[in-house]
Amino acid sequence: MEISAQMVKELRESTGAGMMDCKKALVETDGDMDKAVDLLREKGLGKAAKKADRLASEGLVSVEVGADHKIATISEINSETDFVAKNQNFINLVKNTTLHIQSKGISSIDELNSSIIDGVKFDEHLKSQIATIGENLVVRRFETIKAGANGVVNGYLHSNGRVGVIIAAACDSERTAEGAKDLIKNLCMHAAAMKPQVISYKELDPDFIEKEFLALKGEFEKENEEFVRLGKPLHKIPQFGSRAHISDEILAKEIEALKDELRKQNKPEKIWDKILPGQIDRFIADNTQIDQRLTLLGQFYVMDDKKTVEQVIDEEAKKLGGKIEIVKYVRFEVGEGLEKKSEDFAAEVAAQIG
Repeated sequence: MEISAQMVKELRESTGAGMMDCKKALVETDGDMDKAVDLLREKGLGKAAKKADRLASEGLVSVEVGADHKIATISEINSETDFVAKNQNFINLVKNTTLHIQSKGISSIDELNSSIIDGVKFDEHLKSQIATIGENLVVRRFETIKAGANGVVNGYLHSNGRVGVIIAAACDSERTAEGAKDLIKNLCMHAAAMKPQVISYKELDPDFIEKEFLALKGEFEKENEEFVRLGKPLHKIPQFGSRAHISDEILAKEIEALKDELRKQNKPEKIWDKILPGQIDRFIADNTQIDQRLTLLGQFYVMDDKKTVEQVIDEEAKKLGGKIEIVKYVRFEVGEGLEKKSEDFAAEVAAQIG
């Protein structure tokens, strides 16, 4: 297959790899763009694929948490310009729409459009707001989560109004749920900053984990080449990429290897229980770097970066004398996932409305 300059340009823009590396990757994969991206990443030459022409959409995210912390709603409404996103009428529209969605138990855009707000159908209400504000507006998405018995929800909206998070936890008692409110709020703040994609490694597809692990090793090997040149300490290439790779058998084998090492160092057995937990934690941390990048529970907590979020939750549960399990996580960032080939966002919004 003939590799065009446009194909090379597109691959370069989506991965950040060099022009010649992109051309070679396309030749090796017979012009298959997705396979070329994977090949570059395995060689440590490309980043995770960016979508060409990411849409720099404007608008606001809104988060509303019920006073009893049993329900929370998050929404995103898009505007054409950042100027309108700062308009008080638009700010009020976003907040009131989110409260309306929550109070009426609305679960779809169609249901929202046919619902009644201020005596009129919502789609008519939105059209009147568009006429008043002077820009096309669209309710892009929303989600409501509820806490079941002994559950708690909380949320966080970043000060710029562009990033919001809601999280729900299931607990063993209402007492534990009440005590966990602040922790859940802090976890929302963590997720706003660290952008985990899912709660746990258990939600990641095994094939996806394998692909990411190959890319991770390629990234480290490529960086090590540069570190050798600069005389810097090298990355330790991990044996595994995710907790999904580390079975109980593998962990037991590693613990025995660590014990053997302590014997060789003539460390008294009576102090092993003080040394081993830290060494096991280090082994897991070194070999779960995909989880640290992509999962809420696997990330190191921004407020105490020596502990993972999972460890922080376990510690808080022990303090409260109960159990806390994160069961739902939703993060919205204005414009994420929207793509376009042109800069005409007005047309994009109009198409969604039409």
